[in-house]
Amino acid sequence: MKNETVYMDYNGTTPVAPEVQEKIAFVLRESWGNPSSSHSAGISARSELDKARELVAAAVNAEPHEIIFTSGGTESNNTVLLGVGPAISRGRHLVVSRIEHPSVMNPAIHLMEQGWDVTFADVDSQGVVDLEGIRRAIRPDTALVSVMLANNETGVIQPIREICQIAREHGVPVHADAAQAIGKMPVDVRELGVDYLTIAGHKLYAPKGIGALFVKKDAPWGNLMYGAGQENGMRPGTEPVPVAAGLGCACSLVTTDLDDQVVRLTALRERLWSLIHEASGGSAVRFGDPDNVICNTLLVSFPGRIGNEILARCPALMASTGAACHDRQVAVSHVLAAMGVDKERALGAVRLTLGRYTTEQDIERAVVMIKAAL
Repeated sequence: MKNETVYMDYNGTTPVAPEVQEKIAFVLRESWGNPSSSHSAGISARSELDKARELVAAAVNAEPHEIIFTSGGTESNNTVLLGVGPAISRGRHLVVSRIEHPSVMNPAIHLMEQGWDVTFADVDSQGVVDLEGIRRAIRPDTALVSVMLANNETGVIQPIREICQIAREHGVPVHADAAQAIGKMPVDVRELGVDYLTIAGHKLYAPKGIGALFVKKDAPWGNLMYGAGQENGMRPGTEPVPVAAGLGCACSLVTTDLDDQVVRLTALRERLWSLIHEASGGSAVRFGDPDNVICNTLLVSFPGRIGNEILARCPALMASTGAACHDRQVAVSHVLAAMGVDKERALGAVRLTLGRYTTEQDIERAVVMIKAAL
């Protein structure tokens, strides 16, 4: 990355950490075999895969056998909604929040097209899912509740533990998309009480194309794909051992110094907000309760401006105007719309997300660029 650029799109993707790069390179050289083979090359690959599974499991307080490797967050989410959901015999009703990532929202819409009923739970003005709305939404035929742990645009943390308690009263399993949460807040599947949890490698300094899905022991299951018996028969296809090892390394990396990073990034985020607010003459607004967002995320708006146009004037500042997976058209974010944000403020939104390699100097340079653009 060139020195003159400032990267503030860590919720879009993260650079692959040097430690992760080294681990992947090592496995590519030394453990290139098929982990299903019984000869020495296969045994070496299986050993690396087992280690990776243990590291991913440890990051969320799961058991290794509860971790399934996937190609990323989108596959993990689709597997739960389109594979597991229809396999649950309770019925054909799904509950999701209105602020879900497209990899949950679009499978939910697909199920609607297949005859399912889907209830989209509302959020309040701070972007927090309404617990009473979840309670009212659950019916005798509800197969699954799916709510993300931390929103990719606002960074707002959702009350997953409370949602799980409500769902448990009715015997309904819960899925949480934790793609944006790992490495930015403590994530413990036992404390949360979830049945399924999504992990995305490229959001936590591993490569793209690798992810994982936590599946609680004895949780309902239905395959999305069919093939050989890899991943205990739950996800076919020869396992991508090098990048799985990279994911394990990344999970260990982001959880080892989690407390220190949370403190550091929170301080940088608040410094960034203070300087932006000052540079805008007090007109900038921020979304989400700062005490209830992941440490790295700042979603701000410059009312009367267009977020895309602001960033276009800051070519050296790499940031986003909303969810990275959305198209490039100027449109109101569905997350901000669900929060009741008016069009003027929604169109002026800019998402600035920090990470392990963000410095104080990056903060200051970003504000200089934004001030000049304004």
